Amino acid sequence: MGSMRNPVGPLPSSIYWRRRAVLLSLLALLALLGIWIVASGGGGGNNGTDGANGKDPEQTITPGPSGSGPAISQAPGGRDESGSSDTGGSDSGSGSAGSGSSGSSGGSEDSGGSSGSAGSGGDSGSAGTGGGSAGTDDGVNGSVGSGDTLPVGSTLPNCTAGVVQLSLRSVQNTYAPDETPTFQLVARNSSANDCKIDLGPKAAVVTITQASSDDDIWASDDCPKDAAGLLFRVSAGGSITYTFEWDRKASAPECATPKAGSATADTYLVEAQAQGFPKAQISFVLDKD
Repeated sequence: MGSMRNPVGPLPSSIYWRRRAVLLSLLALLALLGIWIVASGGGGGNNGTDGANGKDPEQTITPGPSGSGPAISQAPGGRDESGSSDTGGSDSGSGSAGSGSSGSSGGSEDSGGSSGSAGSGGDSGSAGTGGGSAGTDDGVNGSVGSGDTLPVGSTLPNCTAGVVQLSLRSVQNTYAPDETPTFQLVARNSSANDCKIDLGPKAAVVTITQASSDDDIWASDDCPKDAAGLLFRVSAGGSITYTFEWDRKASAPECATPKAGSATADTYLVEAQAQGFPKAQISFVLDKD
């Protein structure tokens, strides 16, 4: 112990103490270096753990599942056009899209078995005429013809003047010599219930009078080819149009022999009188050339 405190040697003791201090400093430095190395190695392992379970885990972006369809499943405006939506193609009760109209307009026994969807117009058909031109509009709010009539025993209530307005119009105001005068009877239902109306030649009598003579030239009930009634359904809030033509020939009551020849150029008055409805009137012109 005395040699540790008092170094023995040829050199002064201060040199030996300096050597000892340098050696201890080196040992301390090596010890600190070893601790740093150990700490650094352990810290790397902890960092790996923190990366998986720490407060700020590393985030990765993985691609989502690839689909065959578009990423956006809704059309503009939020309208669902997926297969489960209630469209006119899958709904037998009502149409969507647009149409806003009810899916069926007939369907009862009173409709004469001619029910249908709004797209085809429950009582659809070609336009009937007194001498028969055809149209293409649907029977709910368009032209009707003999193929759209209801059966004679239909229990559908009759249309009345209080809920149905009957009007008459000419397709043209003036007809050239080579043109056939064509007219339309329009029945418009303003009520909330369907009804039937008879537009047959004897139930809705149409007369044509020459303005310059006040003589009836033609009347639908003089000698009709088919005197049967023409019962049509007028849907609630809808209208029907019945089209007929005049061949410019005169007629006579009870199928008597009428005047020969065709109507001359002049102004003519057309009147339609259906049972229980006010008289409807229009005028037209047969041109010279």
